[in-house]
Order: sequence, then structure tokens, then C-alpha cells
Amino acid sequence: MGSGASSTPAKDPVAADAAATPAAAPAADAPAAAAPEKGGKELVVFDKADYQKLLDAVEKEDKKVVAGILSKANTTKAPEAPKHVAPTAESMGLDVEAWHQGKISIIVLGATGDLAKKETFPALLDLYAHDYLQKECIILGYGRKQMTTEDMRKHLAEELPKSTVCREMLECIPFIPAFLEKVQYCAGKYDSADDMAALDKLLTTEEDKFDAPDKKAHRVFYFAIPPFVFLGAAKAINDSARAKNGFTRLIVEKPFGHDLKSASELQDGLGALFKEEEICRMDHFLGYEICQNILSIRFGNIWLNSLMNNHNVASVRISLKENFGTEGRGGYFTKYGIIRDVIQNHLLQVLCLVAMEKPSSISPEADVRDAKVTLLKQMLPFDEKEVVLGQYTGADGKPGYLEDDSIAEADRETAKYCPTFCQMVARIDNDRWRGVPFIIRAGKGIDASKCEVRIQFKNADPAPKLFGDKKCPRNELVMRVSPDEAIYMKMNVKSPGLAPNLLQSEMDLSYGDRYPGIYTPSAYTRLILAGIRGISDSFVRNDELMRSWELYSPLLESLEGKKELPIPYARGSRGPLQADEMLEKLDCIHEPGYVWRQRPQTDANFNRLMTK
Repeated sequence: MGSGASSTPAKDPVAADAAATPAAAPAADAPAAAAPEKGGKELVVFDKADYQKLLDAVEKEDKKVVAGILSKANTTKAPEAPKHVAPTAESMGLDVEAWHQGKISIIVLGATGDLAKKETFPALLDLYAHDYLQKECIILGYGRKQMTTEDMRKHLAEELPKSTVCREMLECIPFIPAFLEKVQYCAGKYDSADDMAALDKLLTTEEDKFDAPDKKAHRVFYFAIPPFVFLGAAKAINDSARAKNGFTRLIVEKPFGHDLKSASELQDGLGALFKEEEICRMDHFLGYEICQNILSIRFGNIWLNSLMNNHNVASVRISLKENFGTEGRGGYFTKYGIIRDVIQNHLLQVLCLVAMEKPSSISPEADVRDAKVTLLKQMLPFDEKEVVLGQYTGADGKPGYLEDDSIAEADRETAKYCPTFCQMVARIDNDRWRGVPFIIRAGKGIDASKCEVRIQFKNADPAPKLFGDKKCPRNELVMRVSPDEAIYMKMNVKSPGLAPNLLQSEMDLSYGDRYPGIYTPSAYTRLILAGIRGISDSFVRNDELMRSWELYSPLLESLEGKKELPIPYARGSRGPLQADEMLEKLDCIHEPGYVWRQRPQTDANFNRLMTK
């Protein structure tokens, strides 16, 4: 446990979830839970009809109706069974951790921006609604925009109901009014020591209001700001707004630099101001349910771990497909491209979890990150002959990348060379994985939105006396990160009935089927809580980040130096044909005939989107 966390071992939240699972899951249209009493008020039950009315009012910008619906939280109504069963703070051991026994201030820099309204504040609402934050808690938005605390609260009252958190957990909605009472706002420049001193004064005043003079006051700063102001903000915080008698932590989200040189400068600058244990470099993929489960799957099942090597595995494919384009993000994307945007960080993190050796423990001294760094050092330089770059063009009435009006005119020439698709191969030089291609594939404007890992095993030995000349399809372990989290193994069985035909089916763990009604927080909720708690293995360490750039910077410099146009592919297709052709050469086989069992479509308002 990092600084500020108790050495008392936390109780197992998974066991707590399982123990709390209701005997029968509520019906799909059952109303969501009433909020428990807070501040002496018993809060209202919200169901899907209430939620739809709220969304309609927000879309129409009918502030009076929005206020009226939310004001129902002040009425009384008998509580009903909760829709999502969540572990309590006590069952997770939060109540005995040092930060929870003190005061906590969570400061969101960039409070009026897109990331803050879509992810950061909804995650904080989730933590508040589930009582994971103590009563001595301050939530403060900080930004350059001149506005009052009341303006900020009105802004969030309109944005929070539209968030994924509220779409998926209606029981959070009644907590919005009480949550907003916790929110303060302070305007100022990110790099101004004077403005940060004003923030410090406001925080100190709010901290002193709690009748707890002997409790330490901790501060966590969440950077929902552009990376070019990271260092200026960190210096101003260090100079003027550090916690007086508790810990100070920064939660900083990628991008962590543009190449090895800029990443080194950023880390040197942050390292001169804050200790490594005070910096939480957040890659939100590490907070996804399936990514959090990979180590348990690999090392908790003896049969699987013994198969995970070059004797049995033909290839590993890690892919992120998005059926939408860059609309609204074209300016940012042109400067970064698909490799920097998702491969050098998100998908590389997934690869490390899939391929690394068993960590000795999970602790600040010897944790998961040691194992990841060891693996990264065993990775060979990338071969450009195993890289396919593409860029989507307009199709079916949808614009191509170069038609994105958010790309500045000055960047139009650069945009011509910017890849929106990349397939590349990572190779690991160790005894376990030598010779196995790890195929990383990411693209925008593709035929579907999906993120998954596919571990394809080698061909089974021929068995002519059993199956004649029929070849057994390959086994494949699939871990679907999104949508509809699932883990399944494609395996061969006899077809049902009298015929002795060989049929490919699956052993299936679909989370929605197996764990209905279990609380599964968003990646941001998980990681913000981990940052507050000081759980370091959930974040990217400095040497881990530097090694990733040591691998990718030479490749990027070479590819960008050649000024070769990416291969065009139609929007809505699978991507460049050359990428699929390369898969066959890499012994990654697509075998026709297998169909994943179909499930009823989920209400669109309640789908979890991978990215926005």
C-alpha cells in the first residue's frame, strides 16, 4: 500500500460482492434503488421512466424541469432492493485506512472541460453515492473559466445525468443534489502560484469547517488538463497548495509525452517537484474489469498458466476497433496518430498483463510493475515490415478523416500522413514467448466497436481414427474488454443429436449473465479511488513509461521520416486488406463457421461505450 494507506490488509471486495449477491436478480425493468438517508433525508426511487424524462429535459435545456426532477430527491419514498450490489467501505477495509480516517480534498483541474464532465465528476459521484468517501470530503473544481460555485453546480446538474455512470446506475441519480452541495469552484491559471495560493486558502477554510482538528487533511489533484500545462500546474501546486499535514498526490492521465525526449523532460520536471509515490500516471485501460482480471485468470488457473507459452500458443492478438471517426478530435489526433493515441499506452499495457511473469507480490516494493518492466526490456525492436498503416476514407455518407472539420487548415498537409489504423507485431525474446507474434491492431472508422484479446492455440494433433480427415478448429481464449465484458474459450465438441460431427462451441463467462446486479464501477471510478488510497500497481511507473517510449520512439521517427501515405480504407470496413493478409502469414487463422451466440440487444441508453 502506498503512502497514506494503512498496513491493515483490506477485506476482499470480490468476496464481499459475492456474499451480497441477491438470490434472484431483479427484473430488467425493476426500479433502481432508493438512496439511503444522508443528512437526514430519505431520497427518491428512480426508474428508467424517470431517467428518460430527465434526459429529455436536459436535451431540451429545460432547466426548470431538470431542477424539478432532481428536487424529488428531497421527497420520501420507501426504499427497495438495490439494483447493483456493491461492497461497503467497511468490507473493503477503507474505514481503517489513514486517508479515510482523515480529511480528503479532491481537486479537479480543468473542471469545465470534456473529460471532467464525462468521466471525472461522474466517477466522484459514484464514489460519493456508494459511501466510499468519508463525510470530511471536499470536491473542488479549478479552471480558467470565470464562474461561481453556483454556476459550476448548475453545469454539473445538467451534465451528470447524461453520464455513463448515471445511465448504468440509476441509483446514483438521487444523490446528485447532495453531491453538488459538496462541490466548490475556484477560478485561476494553472501555472500561477498566486492563484494556487488562493485555492489553498479556500481549501484550508473548507477543511477547517469540519469538526476534526486532530485529523490530517490530504489532497489529491486530478489533472483533466492538456499535457503542455502539466509542469506549470505541478510547480504551482508544489509552491502554494500542498497539503499541510497530510499527503499530496497528483493523478495525471496520458499522453505522457510525444516521444522519448518529451516524456523524459516531463518526468524529470515532475520528479523534481514530487516523489514517485506522489505521482499517479493513469492509463484508464488498467481500470477496466477484464484488464483487472487478467492476472487472476492467468495465475489463478493452473491449467491455463501451463498452456501460456510458445509450445502451445500460435499467436496473440490484441485489438481495439472503433466504428466512429475522429470527429471533434481531429486537431488532437493529427498531432498524435493512432500509435501514440492507443497503442503505445493502452494496448501495450494489456499486452504486458497478458504476457508478463507472475509478480512476486502486489506492494509498492515488489509489485506488478516490476514484472511489466522486465517484460518490456525483453521486447525486441519493432520490424517495420510487420507494420501496416491505414487511413479511413469517406463511405456511406460518412466523412473520411481528411474531411474532419476539426483539423486546422495549417495541419491539413500533416493530416495526409496521419494513420487512423495500425497493425503491428511485438516480439518477446524470452523462453516463454520466443517465436510467438503479439499482434497489436487498432483503428478508427472500422466495422464495429470492440476491444479484446485473442490467444490462439496451435493445431491439435491429427486424429484420423476419431475424426477422419476433418481438421479440428483451433482453440482460442477470448477476453473481451468491451462491450459486454466476457471471457470464453472456443473449444471443439460433438454436435448435439445423433450425428457425430465435430462442432466448435465455447466455455463462456459473460459477466452480464453470470454476475447480474453486481456493482462494476467505471475505470475512472476504480482508478480515482486507487489514487486516493495509494494503490500504486494500478498506475504506470516512471521506468515503465520510459521503456515504452524507448521501444516506440525509433519506430515513430522512422515511419514519420519517410513521409509515406497510409493505405486508404473505406469507413465501415475491416481496415486495409494488407493487414488481414499479414495475419495469415503470422499464423493467426480465421476459421469460418463459428458463430458467437447472439444475445438480446441492450437498451442503447444503457450501453457502455469504449471511448467517446
